[in-house]
Amino acid sequence: MKTDIISAINELEKQKGISKDSLLSAIEAALVSAYKRTYGTNANVRVTIDSETGEIQLFSIRRVVETVSPEFKNLEISLEAARLINPKYEVGDYAEEEIFPKDFGRIAATAAKQIIIQRIREAEREIIYEEYSEKENEALTAIVSHVEKNGVIVELGKTEGIIPTGEMMPGETYTKNKRIKVYLMEVRKTSKNPQILVSRTHSGLVKRLFEMEVPEIQSGIVQIKAVARDPGSRSKIAVWSSNPQVDPVGACVGQRGIRVENIVAELNNEKIDIIEWDSDPVVFIAKALSPAKVQLVYINEAEKAARVIVPDDQLSLAIGKGGQNASLAAKLTGWKIDIKKASDADDLDLSQPTFKREEATFADLKRAFEENQ
Repeated sequence: MKTDIISAINELEKQKGISKDSLLSAIEAALVSAYKRTYGTNANVRVTIDSETGEIQLFSIRRVVETVSPEFKNLEISLEAARLINPKYEVGDYAEEEIFPKDFGRIAATAAKQIIIQRIREAEREIIYEEYSEKENEALTAIVSHVEKNGVIVELGKTEGIIPTGEMMPGETYTKNKRIKVYLMEVRKTSKNPQILVSRTHSGLVKRLFEMEVPEIQSGIVQIKAVARDPGSRSKIAVWSSNPQVDPVGACVGQRGIRVENIVAELNNEKIDIIEWDSDPVVFIAKALSPAKVQLVYINEAEKAARVIVPDDQLSLAIGKGGQNASLAAKLTGWKIDIKKASDADDLDLSQPTFKREEATFADLKRAFEENQ
């Protein structure tokens, strides 16, 4: 048993990174508890394990007194008896004496095995927690394991994660062994294995998929400025290029649309609008309402509110089914957007300071949309 314990501890230190000293200390503490539990005693004992040979020694520790009280016979030793152990002991000292309880070797082997198994599990849990904590807010490849009442269990390599019901894509089926991309939201420590929460609906998943698919984003030439998402239905993503020679929208779409098509397929055919980001809110708001054509944008910077004028035949397109297009544009830009058709514009009191036409940017806006027609 001695050699087996040390061999096991050395292997754990090598493979799992568990400190040999901490394991030995834990086993020693477990042996003390096992001794007291097995022999029903309140005696003070100490266990040592030789780190090289694995030899286990058990010592009784008792206070040296002139006369031992019957109720403290496990805790006290007479001066006379103590000096038989070591002539230097004096009253008030603590005498240590090695003891050899019957069957303690078997008890020690069982306790040591339990501690080693426990520490292996703890180490594995900690390794998983540390590894996946570093991957929070990243996209991972997952394989569907099975569906439970509270969500979908997926395999993530070394461990499992869960897609809670609120993070599942509407209308998406999760069949066993289906390979999907998920967004790692959070890793929680529990009394058992870490709980890893992943999502199929998080807007961060769209961002990470574009980062994985588009080399220009990976290199930093193209940047993702904002993402707005209605999971399972439609997303809008605003992109910008630091290089005037690189079209950010074209880079994300890819040759013959292959890049964006790969992402759409991964998201269960969710539609994606790719919009060029602009530092001018007037231009950005107008572009965010794509595919609708915008005539005018009036903004109130203090309230971050915008009034948008569109041709009459573009109103339903600008608002979108159930208000989806307008809602996504508002999320993407961070502005409150009120859309009016051109025929109603005459009824609006645009002289009020609440909304002000931005003359300097309107020319840019008009030119940009003429170029896109």
